[in-house]
Amino acid sequence: MSEGVTDFTHFQSSFDRIADNIETAIQGKDEVVRLSLVALIAEGHLLLEDVPGVGKTMLAKSLAKTMGCSWQRIQFTPDLLPSDVTGVNVWNKTTGAFGFKPGAVFANICLGDEINRASPKTQSALLECMEERQVTVDGVTHELEKPFMVIATQNPIEHEGTYPLPESQLDRFMMRLSIGYPSRHSELEILDTHGTRSPLEELNAVTDAGEVITLTKMAHDVHVAPTLKHYIVELAESTREHSDVYLGVSPRASLYLLKAARAMAASRGRDYVVPDDIKDLAIPVLAHRILLSPEAQMRGARAEDVLESLLGRVPIPAREQA
Repeated sequence: MSEGVTDFTHFQSSFDRIADNIETAIQGKDEVVRLSLVALIAEGHLLLEDVPGVGKTMLAKSLAKTMGCSWQRIQFTPDLLPSDVTGVNVWNKTTGAFGFKPGAVFANICLGDEINRASPKTQSALLECMEERQVTVDGVTHELEKPFMVIATQNPIEHEGTYPLPESQLDRFMMRLSIGYPSRHSELEILDTHGTRSPLEELNAVTDAGEVITLTKMAHDVHVAPTLKHYIVELAESTREHSDVYLGVSPRASLYLLKAARAMAASRGRDYVVPDDIKDLAIPVLAHRILLSPEAQMRGARAEDVLESLLGRVPIPAREQA
């Protein structure tokens, strides 16, 4: 066995250890937990879109506690100001000068709860944080600590008093996930474990920020064959040419799919990407970036359905080519 394969076997064991720890608090949602970790290692941000009470906030808290790192929660409301998110310069009487007071975004894991309830101006305060991983206040730039991840939540059902996220904001999220209702068996387990205590109280850190940064650097070294890069681009182009699509995915989406595929392959103990890694990630990474035509929306079509059809239509590179 080569040294590279050995390294990625270690990567897989570390990934599984982190995921298993989170799953003690989030029952029955193994795939969501693992995709969330893939997004973190791929240096992406996560949008959790689901009804209240299914564990969106619990997932963010569990991830932060498992990593033993800092986390902050921002409750987005119509009166939330951009400075509440990014920070503000405050006059210090002692020193006779302005000093920077960091906002809630200065944490390894930043949970933006009900992000669509804040005004567009406040929502846009996150754009620089998410893309550049820094905050600029009064012309001074402040770097955000690594690892850094924004986990935003929104309710897809209740739209009264909300401000839908613009396409530019949605495009900054690497993945959009839906936790969904638990199975009957998992819900019974939730009653047993959550009914008397919070599982977060017994959740211990099994890693730290340093190990997560190491895993991220390892994921950068995962090999992606040229034919698979062509496959990613063909998938992206097919969304722009589909008759039901008004706005296809951006080049940023192709880049995020590539990064996520590298992290997914590493989590499976490989130092190379295979077509299944890309196919498994296509819907979480691409669906929220697709804007359907009015006619398709009238028919009740979904972006997920369009992607399913495209995944069955775009030729998959042969194994020996990939």
